[in-house]
Amino acid sequence: MLTAVRGIYENGQVILDEPLPTQHAKVIVTIIEEIDDKPLLKKRPFGTMKGTIWMADDFNEPLDDLKEYM
Repeated sequence: MLTAVRGIYENGQVILDEPLPTQHAKVIVTIIEEIDDKPLLKKRPFGTMKGTIWMADDFNEPLDDLKEYM
């Protein structure tokens, strides 16, 4: 039987994401990639998008196209 279960190797231990379907089995461990603890993207400071989005002054006013339904 071949079963794949994800997990993380840390400090000499493999911590599985879910329990195995058996209590006793031979295993093969394949290292996929090394996990980098640093975030992939830097956090952007607040306000970097200021002025790029605007909303019309009459946004909440009824639309002329829908008058017949009101």
